[in-house]
Amino acid sequence: MSESNAKNISVWMDIPVADLDRASRFYAGVLARKVERESYEGYSFAVVEHDEGNGACLVPGGDTIAADKGPLVYLNVDGRIRHATAMVRELGGRVTEEIHAIGPHGFRALIVDSEGNHFALHSTSDA
Repeated sequence: MSESNAKNISVWMDIPVADLDRASRFYAGVLARKVERESYEGYSFAVVEHDEGNGACLVPGGDTIAADKGPLVYLNVDGRIRHATAMVRELGGRVTEEIHAIGPHGFRALIVDSEGNHFALHSTSDA
């Protein structure tokens, strides 16, 4: 964990996926970050680039995907929320709530990723 992560409430997330290759393309396109596949002791997963800030890992586990349950994690797409929502659609996800203001806290769009997980995309602007 980087020193900057030590002050964040959330420092990592495992995102369950049914198809690791499809999910890797989805997150690389939507977040505009590298997603690298790794394997450790016979277990494959993919790590989302996170040199600075919080990290995420795509882990096989289709049986744990539940878009209508659990916490809502906000993914940072600051300054590019319109492009990110377009990529959601292009890469097999769904936008369930279009971009909208959330008071003084910026803008969000609610999505379901290519694997069926529910997320919010967040930006300080609606660009």
